[in-house]
Amino acid sequence: MPIDPNIAVGAELPAREFSWTSSDVQLYHLGVGAGSRPVDPAELRYLRDDESQVLPTFATVAATFHASEPPKVQFPGVDIDLAKVVHGSQEVTVHRPIPANGTGRTTTKIAQVWDKGKAAVIVQEAETVDADGNALWTARSSIFARGEGGFGGERGPSTKVALPDREPDAVVDAAILPQQALLYRLCGDRNPLHSDPEFAKAAGFDKPILHGLCSYGVTCKTVVDTMLGSDTSKVKGFKARFAGIVFPGETLRVRMWREGDEILVSAVVPERDEAPALADVVLTVAG
Repeated sequence: MPIDPNIAVGAELPAREFSWTSSDVQLYHLGVGAGSRPVDPAELRYLRDDESQVLPTFATVAATFHASEPPKVQFPGVDIDLAKVVHGSQEVTVHRPIPANGTGRTTTKIAQVWDKGKAAVIVQEAETVDADGNALWTARSSIFARGEGGFGGERGPSTKVALPDREPDAVVDAAILPQQALLYRLCGDRNPLHSDPEFAKAAGFDKPILHGLCSYGVTCKTVVDTMLGSDTSKVKGFKARFAGIVFPGETLRVRMWREGDEILVSAVVPERDEAPALADVVLTVAG
């Protein structure tokens, strides 16, 4: 049985120890669109040797940044074909600004397994600390496994973020380069869905799609640049649900509404009649 929730829920995955450098941070930032304004001092804050400010979304790749093999979806009670899996949601909360160079240790557990009928949703929670045991960030993510539901589990909650009934405070179109997925994969996500045309076709797509976490990072950077003066230290958390696909070469249209200490966001693809890319997007501003 590919999924056994009785084994999976609560299972702890092996702890992962890792380190990163300013070069890794700069490559990640380039992978999510940094450098498009190469003489803008605010833009160059993302690309300074040993002094780069760090987007909180870097937390999603830090532990696996140097991976060179496609990931496997094999956990206690879970064994799924990678071609059936897409990212469902991602949330990161930073406990202090991420340093440009650092060492971390991440512990992860499977928090929930939901049965959506034709699919399964697997939720993981991870805590990361530095070499001295100080909290760096907390992450919560879900993956959506097509064809793996129907095992008799609970369906799980359905929560949506309602956008304000007014014009957005800002609207920005973020260009996705034709080579964006090939660049972003160097950040440790070698899933061939994003680089191999034949694999993508076998998974039901006309061509390779952009990594959901790349769209996630591009959107976060767009909000930080537009609403927070390009200052990543002002971000406490960022969460989103992956609502659709983005192809390299398309555009992300990012709409933003400031509501107290939250910025509510939508991200759509204008080339395909504003097809949703990210939904339920919330950036929490640090106090």
